[in-house]
Amino acid sequence: MQTREIGNGTVGRIEVGAIGLGLMTFDQTGTQPREQLAGTVRAALEAGVTLFDTADAYGPGEELGADTQGANETLIAGLLDELGVRDQVVLATKGGHTRTADGGWGVDGSHDHLIAAVDDSLRRLGVDQITLWQHHRPDPAVGFDEIVETLKEIYASGKVRMIGLSNVDPAQIRLAHGVLGDALVSVQNQFSPAFRSSRPEIDVCDELGLAFLPWSPLGGLGDAKELAAKHPTFAEVAQELSVSAQQVALAWELAQSPVVIPIPGAKRASSISDSAAAAEIQLTQEQLNRLDKDS
Repeated sequence: MQTREIGNGTVGRIEVGAIGLGLMTFDQTGTQPREQLAGTVRAALEAGVTLFDTADAYGPGEELGADTQGANETLIAGLLDELGVRDQVVLATKGGHTRTADGGWGVDGSHDHLIAAVDDSLRRLGVDQITLWQHHRPDPAVGFDEIVETLKEIYASGKVRMIGLSNVDPAQIRLAHGVLGDALVSVQNQFSPAFRSSRPEIDVCDELGLAFLPWSPLGGLGDAKELAAKHPTFAEVAQELSVSAQQVALAWELAQSPVVIPIPGAKRASSISDSAAAAEIQLTQEQLNRLDKDS
């Protein structure tokens, strides 16, 4: 697989596969046997996928409520150790989102929570330093400038190698970059054929040399009938190239900028293998122009 970079001269550059793996849907609530998830990890690595993205708030919230905090981190750390592939993976995580007693979502951008979140993630992941730690979502109750000062403290502690942001706008990216400088290396926002409003954030990342990690990059691309109805051009291009429409979507996202590294979710080996193959698709300018208009 082709590779793309995260980082810079100050914090170091890390090469990762151009397609990553989002781990939000990894869980063991009975529908996903552990061996199935292990097979997904193996297939990802075999296909050249090396960036794995988790978060302390990911997990089966409906079943465990607030107790889900950290479940996904613990699960993926255990799988990587069982498979003996820790050194093959760039493991990113996030903090600042919380789970409520009823399985819902909350935010906490307070200084004490974020500091504790890093320590908890270190423990659950079983590492001395987190390669990429991302602030998950702004907290309306805490000024973003205050949050950025906490991120600066977290970076200075040496507990994280690189800092990322998630669910932010261009002004917040610029503010954070002004304070954090080269310590800030990435932004993770939603972006897909069905959700294109993060295009301005991609442009800012391109300008500042930050990786842009689209979450839910296949959002809006369901079954064939739904796809044909909502995004007919993606279906047409897929037919022209004899590939899946999901692969066309990821190839289109990769073509937006060399800083883009999509992180599609997958729970099965076949799903991540299909997504990984998108990195080898070369869309023509004519096809890109058509896809750009299919919103």
